[in-house]
Amino acid sequence: MRDFFHRINFRKGRVSAISATARKLAVIIWNMVIKVVPYINPEGYLFLDQKRKLGLVKRIKKQIDKFGLTNEDIGFVIN
Repeated sequence: MRDFFHRINFRKGRVSAISATARKLAVIIWNMVIKVVPYINPEGYLFLDQKRKLGLVKRIKKQIDKFGLTNEDIGFVIN
């Protein structure tokens, strides 16, 4: 939660960060109570640049599958 707060604080300001963090906690608690599930803490939240990199990799893989390219066509050497 601390990292989430700092990210929002940097982008939107302290008041918005407090509200967003409080809402996030409320949603987590609500889901725990209503669905009767324990809280599972995600190990790490991804920053925007990390999400963009994953999206780029996903698009490239999709293009490779779309055109039916092989490692030899692309120039990758598998040892």
